[in-house]
Amino acid sequence: MHVNMLKAKIHRATITDANLYYEGSLTVDGELLDRAGLFEYEKIQIVNINNGARLETYLIRGEEGSGDIGLNGAAARLGHPGDKIIIIAYCTMSSEEAKNHKPKILLVNDENKVKEEI
Repeated sequence: MHVNMLKAKIHRATITDANLYYEGSLTVDGELLDRAGLFEYEKIQIVNINNGARLETYLIRGEEGSGDIGLNGAAARLGHPGDKIIIIAYCTMSSEEAKNHKPKILLVNDENKVKEEI
């Protein structure tokens, strides 16, 4: 049997840009992607803490160290700069693998810099 598990989470990231006219996706600082073990073009879920909106999209690698978190395309209608979001990625694994699986969880500050890694 296979199960869907939490792979990684970037918790309480701050949206820095919302660009309705950019091709859809979420731009994330490349350093955050690397630390979380996420890949450009990987499917993710976004939960907006401020308004409760949830959406699925994919990642675009942003400039390393920039702190950028940008909602692009239609997703830009679901959040505004300053909103706090949770970025979630899942993976599929066997139930045996799941028994020992530990997701990568990054808690970030208001500038989208890692303050704690779980």
